[in-house]
Amino acid sequence: MAYQKVNADQRAPGHSQYLDNDDLQATALDLEWDMEKELEEPGFDQFQLDSAENQNLENSETADLNLDPIQPATSPKGRFQRLQEESDYVTHYTRSAPKTNPCNFGRLLKIFCTAIILFIFGILIGYYAHKNCPSNATISSGTPDLQLYQEILKTIQAEDIRKSFRNLVQLYKSEDDTEISKKIKTQWTSLGLEDVQFVNYSVLLNLPGPSPSSVTLSSSGQCFHPNGQPCSKEARKHSSQDLLYSYAAYSASGTLKAEVIDVSYGNADDLKRIKKMKNVTNQIALLKLGKLPLLYKLSLLEKAGFGGVLLYVDPCDLPKTANLSYDTFMVSLNPGGDPSTPGYPSIDGSLRQNRSNLTSLLVQPISASLVAKLISLPKDRTTNGACSPLELPNNEERIINMQIQTVTKFKTITNVIGYLKGLTSPDRYIIVGSHHHTAYSYNGQEWASSTAIITAFIRALMLRVKRGWRPDRTIVFCSWGGTAFGSIGSYEWAEDFKKVLQKNVVAYISLHSPVRGNSSLHSVASPSLQQLVAEKNNFNCSRRGQCPETNISSVQMQDDADYFINHLGVPTVRFTYEDIKALEGPSFLSEALFPKRATKIEEMDPFFNLHETITKLSGEVILQIANEPVLPFNALDIALEVQNSLKGDQPNTPQLLVLGSRLRDSAELFQSDEMRPANDPKERAPIRVRMLNDVLQGMEKSFLVQHAPPGFYRNILYHLDGKSSQFSILLEAWEHCKSLASNETLQEALSEVLNSINAAQVYFKAGLDVFESVLAGKN
Repeated sequence: MAYQKVNADQRAPGHSQYLDNDDLQATALDLEWDMEKELEEPGFDQFQLDSAENQNLENSETADLNLDPIQPATSPKGRFQRLQEESDYVTHYTRSAPKTNPCNFGRLLKIFCTAIILFIFGILIGYYAHKNCPSNATISSGTPDLQLYQEILKTIQAEDIRKSFRNLVQLYKSEDDTEISKKIKTQWTSLGLEDVQFVNYSVLLNLPGPSPSSVTLSSSGQCFHPNGQPCSKEARKHSSQDLLYSYAAYSASGTLKAEVIDVSYGNADDLKRIKKMKNVTNQIALLKLGKLPLLYKLSLLEKAGFGGVLLYVDPCDLPKTANLSYDTFMVSLNPGGDPSTPGYPSIDGSLRQNRSNLTSLLVQPISASLVAKLISLPKDRTTNGACSPLELPNNEERIINMQIQTVTKFKTITNVIGYLKGLTSPDRYIIVGSHHHTAYSYNGQEWASSTAIITAFIRALMLRVKRGWRPDRTIVFCSWGGTAFGSIGSYEWAEDFKKVLQKNVVAYISLHSPVRGNSSLHSVASPSLQQLVAEKNNFNCSRRGQCPETNISSVQMQDDADYFINHLGVPTVRFTYEDIKALEGPSFLSEALFPKRATKIEEMDPFFNLHETITKLSGEVILQIANEPVLPFNALDIALEVQNSLKGDQPNTPQLLVLGSRLRDSAELFQSDEMRPANDPKERAPIRVRMLNDVLQGMEKSFLVQHAPPGFYRNILYHLDGKSSQFSILLEAWEHCKSLASNETLQEALSEVLNSINAAQVYFKAGLDVFESVLAGKN
């Protein structure tokens, strides 16, 4: 990633004078050095201390200073490491040689004694100035309390996380999540966290019916459950819980008898090909999960006229270690929040809408083993060691009868919220989010990893708080309920406190599903935070002695951070351990919620070292954002991300490219001219820092588009996957345009992107204008 320096003549006149005044003051620290240089000038022995001559010398010193302009450097870390980046930052000015006049030995002795006194005085000034000022290492690191952070984090131990994890998994069998919520609240309160409270919402949940769904082959009359086992009382007895929760929440319910049509991954090209061969009206689509958001693919199938969907995960898309052929899973068709109160919180007195299903399609998740039976494939599908994807032959017809039973009920879900108030900026919040088990859903236990990690960090943090320390900004710890049904708990809380959060939230740190594999650390971060995350990754691997290639991206994720990213424009970070195969395979497979058991999690991380690493990495990012005087966000990286997203084959109007270039220029100027001085303790002014942080905090809000395809992020800085760098809504619109004669959708998407980039450029320009006005007023 290339960074360029901004020429000094681009700065506002008022600001240039501000920087130059500081440099004039900096020359005082080199008093003894300048005096020594004068003593060494040729002809010094003829120097005459005449009072009139001395007065002329004093008047000429300032006039003769070589005031070279300071060229502001754009720091790729956005945190002004000027003493490290530019060795000549404090310019040593040379004075012109004094006039030579004859002098006697007595005058020379007086001058020599004066020089010795000034030299000693200069050493004392330099000593105390160095003692009271931060070291270069501190300035370059951007972290004034790096040692303090390490002292806090070193108390986090893997064994403590494992004990907490095992205690939590024993609670999940309760009928509702009250017991787990009480346990979390009690534990957080006992650790010393302030103001821990329950926040409850009555929400509409779509739950399994009294008996499992079924699929029946018309040709043979064979009936199967979603896991591929024959319909029988014995099968229901041994795996009734998993069978019940193999369903799509908020799907339509009922029965449908129709032909099964293989649509592969269900993208626009797949459907265009299928519609040329067959009539798809009211038929059943056999759909693979992955590559595109499920809600988007279902919207295409619904628009094409399909009546039902059999959804599965192809084993060829999974790591070899994941043998899930016979496992069932749950998906949610809820885009987020309580379906009965779309866009507003589920508080007492709110209007409740009757939305028992969010699609007209009958959607049923099934196992890969059932798919193999439907298309009559042999058990061994490997060819020369390579996995053969599941595929229904086009020349064969399969008629099935699918039956889905679900019920909708209002239930109470609980969020646990705890606060650690900030010392100097208590009205600025860093949200730390985990989630706990929600009753009435599948029996997965990965939530215990999330809860154990956030509890371990709270324990380490409160040990230091009890000794008198506090972060500058408030840290809000959240354990969300209702995550499996569409991030309901986080959505409702954020909608409830939207007006406060829009103004006050600085960042969101996610601890959602921290350990999904054990081979690769994958970090998802907003563009403005990627430099900070890279620093933490590199520092962590240097301690461990292993430094693989850093894997950081801004991609969509299934997470409780959804509302904060897409409705509030909050910068977000999440660290996760994954399998490399999972990262290389299709995206969006994590939309399938397989019931991952505690034993499986302990197999992946038997000593909980990965859990400890995630806790410490997340904790260091939290501490740095909560405690740095200037937020560690990078304005220029956002502009560079926008320019990268405009590359590629999709059509871009000239206006987009021009605006992208303007945005980069404004971001460069903002980062070098405004952020740089604020991060130097010698130039830092509280009002300037507060103004700067307000600008940094709102940078991503400009990139929230009004309309996005179903399942796509409204925040266009995030991509569908790590393989594509283009704006997601432009890619989708271009694919849509190719299949239709009209390009109206493409023009709308181009307009959305153009307005977002323009809004961001205006935002940075306004920030620069405000700083220039403040500086002009001071002068």
